[in-house]
Amino acid sequence: MKDNNCIFCRIANGEIPSATLYEDDEFRVILDLNPAAKGHSLILPKNHYANLFELPEETASKAICVAKKISEKLYTGLHAAGLNLVQNNGEVAGQTVFHFHMHLIPRYENDSAGLSWNPGTLTDADKAEILDLFE
Repeated sequence: MKDNNCIFCRIANGEIPSATLYEDDEFRVILDLNPAAKGHSLILPKNHYANLFELPEETASKAICVAKKISEKLYTGLHAAGLNLVQNNGEVAGQTVFHFHMHLIPRYENDSAGLSWNPGTLTDADKAEILDLFE
């Protein structure tokens, strides 16, 4: 199931050229055109899922296996000091293309890729509310 109006569907299925690092029957991994750091890549499923919540568990499992394979190659081959695996869901969380995808971002000492937040405090009320969701 592909969405012809989705740019990531079109890239993942080879309709729009990309710098492809990896491809199989279900995924294409490409270099990001606006990288946060050298080697920043995107894992794109060929089928359309708007976000993590629509992604079938089997596809999610395979996406992590692809991420591991590509991350290892980027990390060692580019002599990175670390690596971020980022996946955003919803506009408020930073998702700008509504086709599930994962960012692989090799990290280097003193790079300018900013992925941080100000730590908050886990209140007793929040903890109780969240724990109740899992009972």
